[in-house]
Amino acid sequence: MSWAEWFAGQRAAREAAGLQRVLRPRAAGDEAIDLANNDYLGLSGHPDVRRAAGEAALVWGAGAGASRLVTGTTTLHAELERELAGFTGRAAALVFSTGYHANLSVVTALADRDTVIVSDAHVHASLIDAARLSRAVIRVVPHNDVTAVRDALAAAGGRRALVLTESIFSVLGDAAPLAELAETCAAHAALLVVDEAHGLGVAGDGGRGLLHGLGLHDHPHVVMTATLSKSLGAMGGAVLGSAALIDHLVNRARPFIFDTGLAPAPAAGALAALRVLRGQPGLPSRIHERGAALADRLGVPRSAGAVLSVPMPSPRIALAAQARALAAGVRVGCFRPPSVPDGVSRLRITTHAGLDEMSWERAVGIVAAVAAEHRQLV
Repeated sequence: MSWAEWFAGQRAAREAAGLQRVLRPRAAGDEAIDLANNDYLGLSGHPDVRRAAGEAALVWGAGAGASRLVTGTTTLHAELERELAGFTGRAAALVFSTGYHANLSVVTALADRDTVIVSDAHVHASLIDAARLSRAVIRVVPHNDVTAVRDALAAAGGRRALVLTESIFSVLGDAAPLAELAETCAAHAALLVVDEAHGLGVAGDGGRGLLHGLGLHDHPHVVMTATLSKSLGAMGGAVLGSAALIDHLVNRARPFIFDTGLAPAPAAGALAALRVLRGQPGLPSRIHERGAALADRLGVPRSAGAVLSVPMPSPRIALAAQARALAAGVRVGCFRPPSVPDGVSRLRITTHAGLDEMSWERAVGIVAAVAAEHRQLV
């Protein structure tokens, strides 16, 4: 079979299952109300954030120019790391070009063939890929099952161990039992790696994250990762923890060592967004108020974060509902296998604090009508 035949067969199989994906370029000034993006607080378009990003590009240029261990580390990176660590209550931080790279780095730099990784069944693809690349022994445990984690650590035979979870999960929007997991990890001398991608800017006091909200921000057995591309409206990622951890990552994390540093514009934008959030600590509460009301109207569980998932009968119906909402002026996301851990296709709706009340109410009405119509289809 030729490669052309193989590609054609793969596409045909995806199309038959309703799983073919295509890129749909979005024009600047698109008037659709966007409930698909992850800019939960609306800070990407905040005047201070735009100004900071633009000025950084003019001063520093379009790119960082090199790996951060060469000349790619600027004073912007150092300032962002210092303020991120201070805001979340961690000792130190290290910024990466993406959140994906942050997760790849922390896991692959800490784990090897002599390590056991205990991974929640619902963690993000970046953590799954990181675990596989680490060559560690991997134990996937049922979602949010602390007993299963405890049993897996007890069976590790004294080997170094990492437990992987998210603070708030990106599909179901539920929170991990972080206090119990941290206690379990401490009892077995393991490290708990918590991805706060959907927690930073949303959970905890003033958006400092769920770890901070639970008093786990300085726990010696907890490592935090985060993205700068969601609540902070820019791009990039970060690992936050002890100074010793950050030193180890600088020296051993391949995605950090061999990647060009985060560009100046998003670094400055994320820093400006962090300062806006720090000055407006009530912003996250608007997400939860709106999210709770929308969840009740849609008849789905309330989210611990900003993402709501509405189950659909099939991938094709989920796509049809997404298209219908867009035709009515609202952009929503669509979860389909393999992006969903339980195989159930869903509409993905993100709650936004930055929308004005009129736009929000209009979007809610459209989403509720579309969801009700398509959930009845078989």
